[in-house]
Amino acid sequence: MTGPGLGTRLRHLIELLDGDVAAVEEELGLTGFRPRYAPFLRTLAALGPSSIRRLAEVVEVTHSAASQTVAAMERQGLVSLSPGTDARQRIVDLTPHARALLPKLEQAWQATEAAGRELDAELPHPLSEVVIAALEALQRKPLRERIQDYL
Repeated sequence: MTGPGLGTRLRHLIELLDGDVAAVEEELGLTGFRPRYAPFLRTLAALGPSSIRRLAEVVEVTHSAASQTVAAMERQGLVSLSPGTDARQRIVDLTPHARALLPKLEQAWQATEAAGRELDAELPHPLSEVVIAALEALQRKPLRERIQDYL
């Protein structure tokens, strides 16, 4: 019998990483903040109001994932939505509440990035580099095609 598959191990890794980041954010008083919000808030802080499509491009997620994350952030009062120039477009902006959280979030982001570099240094191959290489390989040939080659 073999151990868990790659997908199971990756989900467990994400659970460990996100769980610990969420715990630190909770300790900093960022109750209810989810780690997946961080790249969106950082992008909005850097670029200003942006469309969901632009956020998806910068954060490198699907439009659907960006839309779901933005909706969750809106429910928590972190972003506001307004109509764009196109009726289908929505513009996302930080709320005053989110802006007030930015100093604590920046502290958490910097500490998380430093901890990530420390983790990378302990591994035989830096995890961040392996993840980037895996994403690039899957863009060249998706896993679906790779699986079909063996069917």
